[in-house]
Amino acid sequence: MKEYTRAQLALRNGQDREEIWCAYQGLIYDVSPSRLWKNGKHYEHWAGQDLTQELSAAPHTDGVFSRFIIIGKLK
Repeated sequence: MKEYTRAQLALRNGQDREEIWCAYQGLIYDVSPSRLWKNGKHYEHWAGQDLTQELSAAPHTDGVFSRFIIIGKLK
């Protein structure tokens, strides 16, 4: 599985490129297909970063990531 740095992940924020990626527990997910991540923002959360610490404040579980393709690993 390909590895990406935090800087490479940050470029996939829905603003700099078309890809909208988020990391969770060391894995990077492509959330581009979700209308809830339009323009790289989902409520108060921003794409292009590791959301592991932020998930505890979400109204859903980490099962939500099963809907998305894993792109790679976070270095």
